[in-house]
Amino acid sequence: MPDTAGIRRQLKIKAGSAKRLYKEHRLYQKEEEDLKRKLDKHIADNAEEWDIKNTRRMLEESGKMITDSAERLGAVVQQLRELLVNAEKDPELAQDEEVLKAQEAMEEVSI
Repeated sequence: MPDTAGIRRQLKIKAGSAKRLYKEHRLYQKEEEDLKRKLDKHIADNAEEWDIKNTRRMLEESGKMITDSAERLGAVVQQLRELLVNAEKDPELAQDEEVLKAQEAMEEVSI
């Protein structure tokens, strides 16, 4: 007999983590878009070399963070998916509120 309270708790934790990481991932993507615009503006305005170089460095760092956040999000989504599969097999949890919230979170964060 699976530990239903433990599964509920893990579903809540993983769903919250997935939502948080998805939000973080989107913020890094927005930051990258903003930095690209800023870099293009610096180049068009013949800004100082330091400004262009610094903006490129920040853009590169944002790219790394997008990759990192995508990997972490993918790992959490996989764990959440496995928990959902196990929870849906348990008749006690099949229509549980935490299972439904976790399913909504999965739909929301699918990238």
